[in-house]
Amino acid sequence: MIGLAKAGARKARIEARRSPGARAGALASTVAVALGLLAGCGGGSGGAPAPVVDPSCDGPAFASTWQGIQETVLARNGCTEKLCHGGANAGGLDLSPANAYANLFDVPSAESPSTKRVLPGDKDRSWLWMKLAAKTRPGTVSIVGSPMPANLPAISERELELLRQWIYAGAPETGTVPGTEDLLGGCLPPVEPISIKPLDAPAPGEGVQFVLPPIEVPPSTEQEYCFATYYDVSDQVPPSMLDPSGRLFRYSEQELRQDPLSHHLVLLDSGLPVEKIHDPAFGAWTCAGGGRAGETCEPTDLSSCGAEGFCRSEPQVKVGCVGFGPRGSGYAIITRQMGGAQATNAFQRLHPGVFAQIPTRGIAYWNTHAFNLSDQAHELNGRINFRFATDQRFPLQSFFDPSHVFAANAAPFTTQTVCAKYVMPRGSRLFGLTSHNHKRGKRFWAKLPDGTQIFENTVYNDPNKARFEPPLEFDSPDPAERSIEYCGLYNNGVGEDGSPDPETVTRASRMPSSDRLQIMNGCKPVACAAGRVGAACSGLGDDRACDSSPGANDGWCDACAITGGESTENEMFILIGQSFVDERFPQPPDDQPAYGGLASVP
Repeated sequence: MIGLAKAGARKARIEARRSPGARAGALASTVAVALGLLAGCGGGSGGAPAPVVDPSCDGPAFASTWQGIQETVLARNGCTEKLCHGGANAGGLDLSPANAYANLFDVPSAESPSTKRVLPGDKDRSWLWMKLAAKTRPGTVSIVGSPMPANLPAISERELELLRQWIYAGAPETGTVPGTEDLLGGCLPPVEPISIKPLDAPAPGEGVQFVLPPIEVPPSTEQEYCFATYYDVSDQVPPSMLDPSGRLFRYSEQELRQDPLSHHLVLLDSGLPVEKIHDPAFGAWTCAGGGRAGETCEPTDLSSCGAEGFCRSEPQVKVGCVGFGPRGSGYAIITRQMGGAQATNAFQRLHPGVFAQIPTRGIAYWNTHAFNLSDQAHELNGRINFRFATDQRFPLQSFFDPSHVFAANAAPFTTQTVCAKYVMPRGSRLFGLTSHNHKRGKRFWAKLPDGTQIFENTVYNDPNKARFEPPLEFDSPDPAERSIEYCGLYNNGVGEDGSPDPETVTRASRMPSSDRLQIMNGCKPVACAAGRVGAACSGLGDDRACDSSPGANDGWCDACAITGGESTENEMFILIGQSFVDERFPQPPDDQPAYGGLASVP
């Protein structure tokens, strides 16, 4: 998600803003039509008293991102007037100030009742965003009816990004969504933590829900945590949804929703027998949430923390839960992903006939890459739903390739392209593909052996998820013909004009406390970030080598090569996909786990 350094640069961006009034006016002329889902709304004005914000900000002030959209976009363009989307309810959509949010947030679209107008955290299932994207990015989304805005030019990529960021953060009615201040061309209050609407559980007999025991995220921090819980859903699973051994349940859909305080949330199968649950390596087991929070609990007694609490082990700082637990989980733990996603909200429906299967009871590990851009501690909550598979023909074959996870190591003020290959098993049918990298990864793509590009992503914190219908076939006996080449472009501080950019280069001073977990021996400054920007230097304290002139005392030796690690200041390079084996080839055992992995198909 958005790195901590971005919050620190907020005031600087405000002071450097160019022509805020003109930019706000440009948004008003286009996004208003988008939000109203109608063309032809014009004239009129409206607004509410501006809140008190940073006095250094010279643009219009708003109490929240949503109020900025409503006051700047809807009211200024007359879409709250009675003859438009005010009292007249044109198109069945009332966008008057008192009703606009309630009529957009988590409300089914009249045009497509199975889709919400705005689904918190998920732009790809938000009718508002899809209708607008269909015109701004023709051919990228499938919709019913005409793209919007009708009879007007498409909204710009910048304006579409405003809506994406708001939706991604849970489409909150209050609070500031990081990054939207500049997009609105206005001023917003300081960032505060945002809580998202919890995900409803599946109906009995249709699926099960796993609830993340709440974890407090300290202010201005970024950290990857791992902790254990015991679960038992065996009494919720119909016999027809079990594997032949009766130990595993089968699902074909998963959905995750978490507060926008985490880069990813993953539920892992520990692989441990329940008898290991009191191993000292887990630390103390205590209640999280509810009226007994902090009390000691018995993990195998699911009632020991009351109806609202959850018994969990002591949270530990671990990347991917590697090294966590009694016998020290090696890298194999990251291949046992029962479910999860790298988004605020993610939904996945497997290819017809394909099913994942995971244990009905056991010790699970929760892994979250938590961050908090605000100066207030906040509780992170999350839920994962698994819906049972009624069509059970092919066990899922998911993959998460960490072979080159820390390959990116671009020197300061340079770019680097890293490539690797993943060989698909013979007989594979690939139906989903996505990627994982951090903020210096500017482009990620994948190609077939014949050079055909099958995947591309340019947004690290909301990665594209490609679905292949029909699935791609990999039947050749030659591994070279079953190889997917995937590449990533990393930019370590090169500006748009090619000059060194000290604001985007990897900086030792901006590393979070988790710097000790970096794989590449930490961020060691080798270039100047102030004074003679880009010149060579020799580590922390060598600032005088960076002075613009002898005795200037304006130098700073602070720029590092890209290092591998879990924070967004570090980098990763991972290909993620989902497939199954065609019936003409040997099938995997049907009584062994077939992990669902991260949601990687839309």
